[in-house]
Amino acid sequence: MLSLSAKAGKAVSGETSVEKAVRAGKAHIVIVSSDASDNTKKKFRNKCSFYEIPIYIYGTKESLAHAIGKDVRSSVAVTDRGLAGQIIKKLNELDVKPETGDVQ
Repeated sequence: MLSLSAKAGKAVSGETSVEKAVRAGKAHIVIVSSDASDNTKKKFRNKCSFYEIPIYIYGTKESLAHAIGKDVRSSVAVTDRGLAGQIIKKLNELDVKPETGDVQ
């Protein structure tokens, strides 16, 4: 589904682009790689919590990059509500829980 989102032009990647999509209210889901830095994870947890956007910690930088056809990326945001819903559904089937912003 991430690959489909990227091919449709409905995914943004990289810290700056994802952060901009979150602030603009365009992101409907954010996925941060499990091997991203703790600072990156905390920053996106807090931003997504504030803007009420679901965030998931899943995969590796390489697997996210492979899914969207880019170089190594630690974060991806999907800007289409329907595609985001399908990704959330798949993540729930894999028993991946959304993160919360209540991180010290």
